Amino acid sequence: MQTTSHILMIRPHHFDFNNETAVNNSFQINSGDRSVPEKALIEFDQLVTTLQSYDIDVTVVQDTAEPYTPDSIFPNNWISFHSDGTICLYPMFAENRRRERKPTVLLQIASKFELTNKVDFTEQEERKRFLEGTGSMVLDRAHKIAYACLSIRTDENVLQQFCDEMGYSPIVFEAVDEKGYPIYHTNVMMCVADQFAVICLESIRNEDEKEKVLQSLLGSGKTIIPISYEQMNHFAGNMLQVENEMGTKYLVMSSQAFKSLSNDQILQINHFNKIIHSDISTIETNGGGSARCMIAEVFLPLK
Repeated sequence: MQTTSHILMIRPHHFDFNNETAVNNSFQINSGDRSVPEKALIEFDQLVTTLQSYDIDVTVVQDTAEPYTPDSIFPNNWISFHSDGTICLYPMFAENRRRERKPTVLLQIASKFELTNKVDFTEQEERKRFLEGTGSMVLDRAHKIAYACLSIRTDENVLQQFCDEMGYSPIVFEAVDEKGYPIYHTNVMMCVADQFAVICLESIRNEDEKEKVLQSLLGSGKTIIPISYEQMNHFAGNMLQVENEMGTKYLVMSSQAFKSLSNDQILQINHFNKIIHSDISTIETNGGGSARCMIAEVFLPLK
Protein backbone atom coordinates (compact mmCIF):
# COMPACT_ATOMS: atom_id res chain seq x y z
CA MET A 1 0.00 0.00 0.00
CA GLN A 2 1.62 3.24 -1.21
CA THR A 3 -0.86 5.81 0.10
CA THR A 4 -2.76 6.50 3.30
CA SER A 5 -5.62 8.77 4.34
CA HIS A 6 -4.06 9.37 7.78
CA ILE A 7 -1.32 11.96 8.17
CA LEU A 8 0.48 13.69 11.03
CA MET A 9 1.28 17.41 10.98
CA ILE A 10 2.98 19.44 13.71
CA ARG A 11 1.60 22.94 14.29
CA PRO A 12 4.70 25.00 15.10
CA HIS A 13 5.06 27.03 18.26
CA HIS A 14 7.67 29.36 16.76
CA PHE A 15 8.73 28.43 13.23
CA ASP A 16 11.77 30.33 12.00
CA PHE A 17 14.94 30.17 9.91
CA ASN A 18 17.23 27.50 11.39
CA ASN A 19 20.91 28.37 11.23
CA GLU A 20 21.93 24.83 12.16
CA THR A 21 20.33 23.32 9.06
CA ALA A 22 21.19 26.13 6.65
CA VAL A 23 24.83 24.97 6.47
CA ASN A 24 23.85 22.22 4.00
CA ASN A 25 20.33 23.11 2.86
CA SER A 26 20.74 25.36 -0.17
CA PHE A 27 16.96 25.76 -0.45
CA GLN A 28 16.86 27.83 2.77
CA ILE A 29 16.84 31.62 2.52
CA ASN A 30 16.66 33.85 5.58
CA SER A 31 13.98 36.36 4.61
CA GLY A 32 14.77 38.56 7.61
CA ASP A 33 11.04 39.05 8.11
CA ARG A 34 10.16 39.37 11.80
CA SER A 35 6.64 38.15 11.09
CA VAL A 36 7.81 34.74 9.79
CA PRO A 37 6.39 32.77 12.77
CA GLU A 38 2.96 34.36 12.40
CA LYS A 39 2.88 33.97 8.60
CA ALA A 40 3.97 30.32 8.90
CA LEU A 41 1.09 29.59 11.27
CA ILE A 42 -1.41 31.05 8.81
CA GLU A 43 0.08 28.96 5.98
CA PHE A 44 0.11 25.82 8.13
CA ASP A 45 -3.52 26.20 9.21
CA GLN A 46 -4.63 26.88 5.64
CA LEU A 47 -2.92 23.74 4.36
CA VAL A 48 -4.53 21.64 7.11
CA THR A 49 -7.96 23.11 6.34
CA THR A 50 -7.48 22.45 2.63
CA LEU A 51 -6.49 18.81 3.22
CA GLN A 52 -9.40 18.25 5.59
CA SER A 53 -11.81 19.69 3.03
CA TYR A 54 -10.92 16.71 0.82
CA ASP A 55 -11.73 14.27 3.67
CA ILE A 56 -8.11 13.53 4.47
CA ASP A 57 -7.62 12.66 8.15
CA VAL A 58 -5.07 15.07 9.62
CA THR A 59 -3.79 14.51 13.16
CA VAL A 60 -2.51 17.92 14.25
CA VAL A 61 -0.17 18.07 17.23
CA GLN A 62 0.60 21.48 18.71
CA ASP A 63 4.33 21.92 19.25
CA THR A 64 5.53 22.92 22.70
CA ALA A 65 7.45 26.07 23.60
CA GLU A 66 10.23 24.08 25.24
CA PRO A 67 12.53 22.77 24.05
CA TYR A 68 12.77 25.29 21.23
CA THR A 69 12.35 23.53 17.87
CA PRO A 70 12.23 25.94 14.89
CA ASP A 71 11.83 23.10 12.33
CA SER A 72 9.16 21.06 14.14
CA ILE A 73 6.85 21.71 11.19
CA PHE A 74 8.80 18.99 9.28
CA PRO A 75 8.08 15.79 11.29
CA ASN A 76 8.72 13.32 8.48
CA ASN A 77 12.46 13.68 9.08
CA TRP A 78 12.51 12.18 12.57
CA ILE A 79 9.72 9.59 12.51
CA SER A 80 7.97 7.21 10.14
CA PHE A 81 4.94 4.97 10.66
CA HIS A 82 4.42 1.53 9.14
CA SER A 83 1.45 -0.74 8.55
CA ASP A 84 2.66 -3.50 10.89
CA GLY A 85 2.45 -1.10 13.86
CA THR A 86 6.14 -0.14 13.77
CA ILE A 87 7.47 3.37 14.25
CA CYS A 88 11.02 4.28 13.26
CA LEU A 89 13.03 7.06 14.90
CA TYR A 90 15.85 8.59 12.89
CA PRO A 91 19.24 10.23 13.57
CA MET A 92 19.21 13.93 12.76
CA PHE A 93 22.09 16.14 11.60
CA ALA A 94 21.14 19.33 13.47
CA GLU A 95 21.23 19.11 17.26
CA ASN A 96 18.21 21.38 17.66
CA ARG A 97 16.20 19.09 15.37
CA ARG A 98 16.87 16.11 17.64
CA ARG A 99 14.72 17.86 20.24
CA GLU A 100 11.68 17.42 17.96
CA ARG A 101 11.35 13.82 19.20
CA LYS A 102 8.88 14.87 21.89
CA PRO A 103 6.75 12.45 23.94
CA THR A 104 3.68 14.63 23.33
CA VAL A 105 3.69 13.61 19.66
CA LEU A 106 3.86 9.88 20.34
CA LEU A 107 1.22 10.10 23.06
CA GLN A 108 -1.25 11.71 20.70
CA ILE A 109 -0.52 9.17 17.97
CA ALA A 110 -0.83 6.29 20.46
CA SER A 111 -4.26 7.52 21.54
CA LYS A 112 -5.56 6.96 18.00
CA PHE A 113 -3.39 4.24 16.44
CA GLU A 114 -1.85 0.91 17.43
CA LEU A 115 1.87 1.11 18.20
CA THR A 116 3.36 -2.36 18.56
CA ASN A 117 7.05 -1.91 17.81
CA LYS A 118 9.70 0.82 17.87
CA VAL A 119 12.91 0.75 15.83
CA ASP A 120 15.36 3.38 17.02
CA PHE A 121 18.28 4.40 14.81
CA THR A 122 19.13 7.52 16.81
CA GLU A 123 22.24 6.03 18.44
CA GLN A 124 23.92 6.69 15.08
CA GLU A 125 24.03 10.39 15.99
CA GLU A 126 26.96 9.58 18.31
CA ARG A 127 28.84 8.31 15.23
CA LYS A 128 27.80 11.37 13.18
CA ARG A 129 25.83 9.18 10.82
CA PHE A 130 22.42 10.47 9.81
CA LEU A 131 19.31 9.30 8.01
CA GLU A 132 16.54 11.88 8.14
CA GLY A 133 13.50 9.69 7.64
CA THR A 134 11.38 10.09 4.54
CA GLY A 135 13.33 13.20 3.68
CA SER A 136 16.49 11.15 3.18
CA MET A 137 14.54 8.24 1.72
CA VAL A 138 11.71 8.23 -0.78
CA LEU A 139 9.89 4.99 -0.11
CA ASP A 140 8.08 2.84 -2.61
CA ARG A 141 6.15 1.08 0.13
CA ALA A 142 4.29 -1.24 -2.21
CA HIS A 143 7.50 -2.65 -3.70
CA LYS A 144 9.68 -2.18 -0.61
CA ILE A 145 12.25 0.04 -2.36
CA ALA A 146 14.05 2.92 -0.63
CA TYR A 147 15.44 5.56 -3.01
CA ALA A 148 18.18 7.71 -1.47
CA CYS A 149 20.62 10.32 -2.76
CA LEU A 150 23.66 10.45 -0.52
CA SER A 151 24.54 13.57 1.46
CA ILE A 152 25.82 14.45 4.92
CA ARG A 153 22.25 13.87 6.09
CA THR A 154 21.84 10.53 4.31
CA ASP A 155 24.42 7.93 5.31
CA GLU A 156 24.55 4.74 3.26
CA ASN A 157 25.31 2.54 6.28
CA VAL A 158 22.28 3.77 8.22
CA LEU A 159 20.16 3.43 5.09
CA GLN A 160 21.24 -0.22 4.85
CA GLN A 161 20.42 -0.66 8.53
CA PHE A 162 16.90 0.64 7.88
CA CYS A 163 16.49 -1.62 4.85
CA ASP A 164 17.69 -4.70 6.74
CA GLU A 165 15.33 -3.96 9.62
CA MET A 166 12.26 -3.08 7.55
CA GLY A 167 12.72 -5.41 4.57
CA TYR A 168 13.48 -2.79 1.91
CA SER A 169 15.93 -2.80 -1.00
CA PRO A 170 18.07 0.35 -1.30
CA ILE A 171 18.58 2.27 -4.54
CA VAL A 172 21.49 4.60 -3.77
CA PHE A 173 22.77 7.40 -6.00
CA GLU A 174 24.28 10.87 -5.95
CA ALA A 175 22.20 13.90 -6.89
CA VAL A 176 23.51 17.46 -7.04
CA ASP A 177 22.11 20.93 -7.52
CA GLU A 178 23.07 23.24 -10.38
CA LYS A 179 26.24 24.27 -8.55
CA GLY A 180 27.30 20.65 -8.08
CA TYR A 181 26.54 20.47 -4.36
CA PRO A 182 24.83 17.35 -2.96
CA ILE A 183 21.06 17.70 -2.64
CA TYR A 184 20.40 17.51 1.08
CA HIS A 185 17.21 15.38 0.95
CA THR A 186 16.02 12.93 -1.69
CA ASN A 187 12.43 14.10 -1.34
CA VAL A 188 13.19 17.49 -2.88
CA MET A 189 14.30 15.91 -6.16
CA MET A 190 11.84 13.02 -6.47
CA CYS A 191 8.38 11.82 -5.49
CA VAL A 192 7.14 8.24 -5.86
CA ALA A 193 3.40 7.69 -6.15
CA ASP A 194 1.45 4.49 -6.79
CA GLN A 195 1.62 4.61 -10.60
CA PHE A 196 4.04 7.43 -11.38
CA ALA A 197 7.19 9.18 -10.23
CA VAL A 198 8.15 12.85 -10.47
CA ILE A 199 11.93 13.21 -10.63
CA CYS A 200 14.66 15.72 -11.51
CA LEU A 201 16.74 13.38 -13.67
CA GLU A 202 19.32 16.00 -14.59
CA SER A 203 20.40 16.15 -10.93
CA ILE A 204 21.74 12.56 -11.27
CA ARG A 205 24.84 13.19 -13.36
CA ASN A 206 26.28 9.69 -13.29
CA GLU A 207 24.64 7.94 -16.23
CA ASP A 208 24.91 4.47 -14.70
CA GLU A 209 23.22 5.62 -11.51
CA LYS A 210 20.55 7.46 -13.50
CA GLU A 211 19.85 4.31 -15.48
CA LYS A 212 19.66 2.26 -12.28
CA VAL A 213 17.04 4.62 -10.83
CA LEU A 214 15.07 4.70 -14.08
CA GLN A 215 15.06 0.92 -14.45
CA SER A 216 13.90 0.49 -10.86
CA LEU A 217 11.05 2.97 -11.34
CA LEU A 218 10.00 1.55 -14.69
CA GLY A 219 10.36 -2.01 -13.41
CA SER A 220 7.92 -1.24 -10.62
CA GLY A 221 5.37 0.05 -13.10
CA LYS A 222 5.88 3.80 -12.71
CA THR A 223 5.30 6.39 -15.42
CA ILE A 224 8.19 8.88 -15.28
CA ILE A 225 7.34 12.60 -15.14
CA PRO A 226 10.67 14.49 -15.41
CA ILE A 227 11.10 17.95 -13.91
CA SER A 228 13.85 20.50 -14.54
CA TYR A 229 16.31 22.05 -12.11
CA GLU A 230 14.25 25.24 -12.18
CA GLN A 231 11.10 23.32 -11.25
CA MET A 232 12.94 21.43 -8.51
CA ASN A 233 14.10 24.78 -7.11
CA HIS A 234 10.41 25.69 -6.85
CA PHE A 235 9.82 22.46 -4.86
CA ALA A 236 8.15 20.56 -7.71
CA GLY A 237 9.90 17.40 -6.49
CA ASN A 238 8.59 17.81 -2.95
CA MET A 239 5.16 16.30 -3.46
CA LEU A 240 3.26 13.52 -1.71
CA GLN A 241 0.45 11.28 -2.87
CA VAL A 242 -2.26 10.71 -0.26
CA GLU A 243 -5.80 9.41 -0.35
CA ASN A 244 -9.00 10.39 1.41
CA GLU A 245 -11.29 8.27 3.52
CA MET A 246 -13.11 7.06 0.37
CA GLY A 247 -9.86 5.98 -1.30
CA THR A 248 -9.67 8.87 -3.78
CA LYS A 249 -6.03 9.76 -4.41
CA TYR A 250 -4.52 13.24 -4.53
CA LEU A 251 -1.06 14.70 -5.07
CA VAL A 252 -0.25 17.34 -2.44
CA MET A 253 2.16 20.15 -3.30
CA SER A 254 2.72 23.84 -2.69
CA SER A 255 1.23 26.54 -4.89
CA GLN A 256 4.76 27.52 -5.88
CA ALA A 257 5.40 23.97 -7.11
CA PHE A 258 2.08 23.86 -8.94
CA LYS A 259 2.73 27.14 -10.75
CA SER A 260 6.12 25.86 -11.93
CA LEU A 261 4.58 22.87 -13.76
CA SER A 262 3.81 22.94 -17.46
CA ASN A 263 0.31 22.28 -18.74
CA ASP A 264 1.47 18.91 -20.08
CA GLN A 265 2.86 17.91 -16.67
CA ILE A 266 -0.37 18.93 -14.95
CA LEU A 267 -2.35 16.86 -17.46
CA GLN A 268 -0.06 13.88 -16.82
CA ILE A 269 -0.52 14.14 -13.06
CA ASN A 270 -4.27 14.68 -13.35
CA HIS A 271 -4.48 11.47 -15.35
CA PHE A 272 -3.51 9.60 -12.18
CA ASN A 273 -4.96 11.82 -9.47
CA LYS A 274 -6.19 15.31 -8.69
CA ILE A 275 -3.82 17.96 -7.37
CA ILE A 276 -4.13 19.75 -4.03
CA HIS A 277 -1.96 22.83 -3.54
CA SER A 278 -1.69 25.62 -1.00
CA ASP A 279 0.50 28.69 -0.56
CA ILE A 280 3.27 27.92 1.94
CA SER A 281 5.88 30.33 0.56
CA THR A 282 7.04 31.63 3.94
CA ILE A 283 7.68 28.09 5.15
CA GLU A 284 9.43 27.13 1.91
CA THR A 285 11.70 30.18 1.88
CA ASN A 286 12.85 30.11 5.49
CA GLY A 287 12.62 26.35 6.11
CA GLY A 288 13.98 25.04 2.83
CA GLY A 289 11.23 22.40 2.73
CA SER A 290 7.78 22.20 1.22
CA ALA A 291 4.48 20.34 1.41
CA ARG A 292 5.85 16.82 1.49
CA CYS A 293 8.24 17.70 4.33
CA MET A 294 5.32 18.92 6.43
CA ILE A 295 3.50 15.58 6.27
CA ALA A 296 4.31 12.33 8.06
CA GLU A 297 2.17 9.54 6.63
CA VAL A 298 0.56 7.31 9.26
CA PHE A 299 0.14 3.72 8.09
CA LEU A 300 -0.42 2.39 11.62
CA PRO A 301 -3.59 0.36 12.30
CA LEU A 302 -6.40 2.40 13.81
CA LYS A 303 -7.52 1.54 17.32
